[in-house]
Amino acid sequence: MQYLNVVLTSLCSIVALFLLTKLMGNKQLSQLSLFDYIVGISIGSIAAELATELEEPLLPLIAMAVYALCALAISALTSSSIKLRRVLAGRPVLLLDNGQLYRKNFRKARLDVNDFTAMARVNGFYRISDIAAAMLEINGQISFLPKSDARPLTPSDMGLQPKQEHMEVTLIADGKLMRGNLRLSGMDEATLNDKLQQMGYDSPMPLFLCLTNE
Repeated sequence: MQYLNVVLTSLCSIVALFLLTKLMGNKQLSQLSLFDYIVGISIGSIAAELATELEEPLLPLIAMAVYALCALAISALTSSSIKLRRVLAGRPVLLLDNGQLYRKNFRKARLDVNDFTAMARVNGFYRISDIAAAMLEINGQISFLPKSDARPLTPSDMGLQPKQEHMEVTLIADGKLMRGNLRLSGMDEATLNDKLQQMGYDSPMPLFLCLTNE
């Protein structure tokens, strides 16, 4: 019976974590600030305790809810106050500008040159001289601005004005027609079937994936 209770409380903690993460938004996944990081690891720790708390499982659940509400409150406050946002979320730090590395800002960010050059290589810069500016963002990532003569050639550099492309829309996934996406694309089933027949398909069933950007 005790093992069954552990399984049930573990499942409850997973459901609670999922609901709280959905409530706090995808920022927890991709753009962690210092406060988000603290809240995230705290909720994770409490969820692990909830999985084995058999006597009073409600207490860790309440604590998780309190952390989530605090995260929502801080998010609301930082959205309305720039000063508070700078205190809680921090501000970007300029690391390099016009060929000059700012040693003071490196120390402030607790970043060494080896980490910096590694990040540069990951972003495709194998020569620091190709970088016009580098900024440490509040989520811990470094943004790089390439020099004009080191960036890829663009159509505007050649005086061209290509037609604007659109995001791809999934029309068929796993052989199933996505009717909602089909309506968003401005296409009906008859038109789609005609296009598929031109490509040699009698029905959507054989298709694993079908996209359109029209």
